[in-house]
Amino acid sequence: MPARTATRRQLDGRTAAPFDPGQGPDQEDDAPVAGLRQAIVEVLSEAAWQRCYVHFLHNALDCVPRKVDHDCLRELRWLYDRRDLAEARRDLAAWPAKWRAAYPKLFGWVEEHIEATLSFYRLPRQHHKHLKSTNLLDRFNEEIKRRAHAVRIFPMPNAACA
Repeated sequence: MPARTATRRQLDGRTAAPFDPGQGPDQEDDAPVAGLRQAIVEVLSEAAWQRCYVHFLHNALDCVPRKVDHDCLRELRWLYDRRDLAEARRDLAAWPAKWRAAYPKLFGWVEEHIEATLSFYRLPRQHHKHLKSTNLLDRFNEEIKRRAHAVRIFPMPNAACA
């Protein structure tokens, strides 16, 4: 049995957690993928879950007032430009000392969710730029939608793949 079929059969019995508007700022990332994440852990036990750091930072904005000090989020963003995980963790340890008192809600949320954004450090450095964010994938999907919308109807199944 091909791996794809086995995985699909394992996922058929699962449903993602229902969308709950009261969950918090990361609801759009965590709720729909809870079942998928569990299935990946079961089927691909060595795989790491990487959350897009761009979406993570966008969700972090929900934890701070609108007129937030942008230096706080800029310093958090800089964690993803470090050479390795040890350097990122060292900077992350220094970040709360400066900003915990000003934004306690943000600090608690970051402390709870940041580990999922640091998985890309386990891979070779030349891949970090492409794996820490889903921007390439998002752009690719937008292009597919744009081209499909322009055509509207494909005359034959092979036309959609060309």
